[in-house]
Amino acid sequence: MTLKKKLVVSTLAVSMAAVAVAGLPLSSKGLAAQFGIVGTASAATSVDFASLKERATKLYSTLTDADKQTLRDFRTELQTLSREQLEADFAPVLAQLELSAEQKATLFDLYLEVVSSIYTPDLSAVTDILKSPNYEAYQALLKEIGKQAGITDLSVEEVYSFIFGSNGVEQKLINLLKGKSETDLADLIIHPNSELANQVKTIVLDSTIGTANYSLRASLAELKITKDMIAATKNNVESRLTNEKAAALVLAKAYYNAYLKSSTTTPTNPSTSGSGSVTTPPVLTVDQKLAAAATYDVSKLVQVVDGKATVKLVDTDTINALANLAAAAKAAGKEGTALTLTLNLGTITAPTVEVPLSKAIVEAAKTNGIANIAVTFNGVTVTIPVSQFSTAIALTVTTAKPEVVTSVTKLKLASDVYEFGLSVDGVATSTFKQPITIKLPLKNTDGLDKELLSVAKLVYGSLQFQGGVLDGEFIVEPRDTFSSYAVLENKVNFTDIASVQAWAGKQIQVVAAKGAIEGVGEGKFAPKSNVTRAEFAKMLIRALNLENNSAVQSFSDVSSTAWYAPYVAVAAEKGIITGRSAAKFDPNATITRAEMATMISRAVKSINPAATTNVTAISQFSDAAKISASLRDGVAFAADHNLVIGNAGKFNPNDTATRAEAAVIIYRTINFK
Repeated sequence: MTLKKKLVVSTLAVSMAAVAVAGLPLSSKGLAAQFGIVGTASAATSVDFASLKERATKLYSTLTDADKQTLRDFRTELQTLSREQLEADFAPVLAQLELSAEQKATLFDLYLEVVSSIYTPDLSAVTDILKSPNYEAYQALLKEIGKQAGITDLSVEEVYSFIFGSNGVEQKLINLLKGKSETDLADLIIHPNSELANQVKTIVLDSTIGTANYSLRASLAELKITKDMIAATKNNVESRLTNEKAAALVLAKAYYNAYLKSSTTTPTNPSTSGSGSVTTPPVLTVDQKLAAAATYDVSKLVQVVDGKATVKLVDTDTINALANLAAAAKAAGKEGTALTLTLNLGTITAPTVEVPLSKAIVEAAKTNGIANIAVTFNGVTVTIPVSQFSTAIALTVTTAKPEVVTSVTKLKLASDVYEFGLSVDGVATSTFKQPITIKLPLKNTDGLDKELLSVAKLVYGSLQFQGGVLDGEFIVEPRDTFSSYAVLENKVNFTDIASVQAWAGKQIQVVAAKGAIEGVGEGKFAPKSNVTRAEFAKMLIRALNLENNSAVQSFSDVSSTAWYAPYVAVAAEKGIITGRSAAKFDPNATITRAEMATMISRAVKSINPAATTNVTAISQFSDAAKISASLRDGVAFAADHNLVIGNAGKFNPNDTATRAEAAVIIYRTINFK
């Protein structure tokens, strides 16, 4: 069998299936990743080069000259990547392979040789890879990687066969995607975690070669390459390449026209010789265009000096990006919504990152109706509401040493330690009128209870747990103050909850881990004690991350120095809680079940305005008539969404709530969808 360097194709396995390989980006880096980490079995199926060439010719014949130039532009961008950049991007995966510096160099030679041909949409450079001066080195490298993965004599031929063989990944994916629309394929690129994308990933990961029945999934497990490592590699690569999505969309269109749509709907172009199908640019929905406009790649504007990376934004370009997002939102009928422009900095190796936003950029964001400017790098995202600022601001994020936190606690770290700072017109500030949201990537979570993960703030050598909402392999937490933060598994144990363990034990532990509820001292929780209005206000505001030190209240019986004052202020400002009168809050009064249900409902609606209420939900309770008219809507919402449930057909609206009941209700609220 003669294998060609120019397999002449950006095949489905290389273009679309690349993203499927455990979520790697939709580019030929996916293929490179397969060369580097795939452990397939021996006895590979033969690849018919003539058939590959025929299919490639069919594929490329559907492309316009502009499409082909898009692929060439992406190829040029790939070729500009240095060895250092490639090694940095693939560091999470390379760390699991025992390769010498020379072997890594060979791996990247193989990568560049292959991808240089993949994104050349013509039949040039067709040479025999077996005659490449590096061929023996490639074979030796793959054999070594195969050995580490427990595979005997892994070869270039077997890798190609895994992708292009008669039962290879390409053919399986063609079968899966046949009949899908061009918009479906574009959506697959833009939303790599969609249901269809997950089906593609499963096919790739479970594909096997030869008679040994060894899958890609098993290979990755053998090499101890985890989802986290691949996700990190994916983020690294995506942040490095600016032309990736455009090239991917061109390839999606080509595959749709060449292989996937019904032949009865394939128009021909009589003015073109050969197969010459008529093609149109990839069709994106207005929502897809909006998603694309929401990210502005600024990785090439990052400059590193003395361990500090600074983004040198160009005002006119950034203002154009803001205007483009506003226009895309208007076209999608989402003008006036809380839009966010994300500045993608890519992979940053420096410990400190600074992102200055000029007054012109801040004002342009407000003028264009952009609510937030977000900054993302290395998996970290900081989202800044800009309306609170009227001058230049600068965000600073420093990745600190783990000892900053591990020196003060024995709890297990589940993220890096980050120090956040913000200056306003050159003056450092640590508190904000509108909370700034931090999204931190998780790491080293094996064996940890993710429900007990919490963002912790370092204050004068001790930790304050702030909570946070899990979002896949990230945790999200809005902060109205800046400091040093990290994610930890916060196991809190109480000695007096055995009597409620069956129905409230886990809930108490989780809510306590988030810092939303505390014990009463000496390791005790007092689960059957009543809850005061002030206590529940704190629980609710802390649990839902609604803290805001700038909130004010005017109740005469709430001292500004009281521990509960800031929580009552936020609850009152957001309409979550009302006083017993216009001037009195009655903080020490016990809270009733109906009051608690109403506060919960108002809080949930404040952050989920689309949530609806089934007013008939209270009819299930035989004592519904006892619910105060002002509280009926809140009880109905809470009952309808199972935030508060009754007992033996009754709601018992005027009974006082216990601390255990409050913990269960807060837990349900945290997990409200």
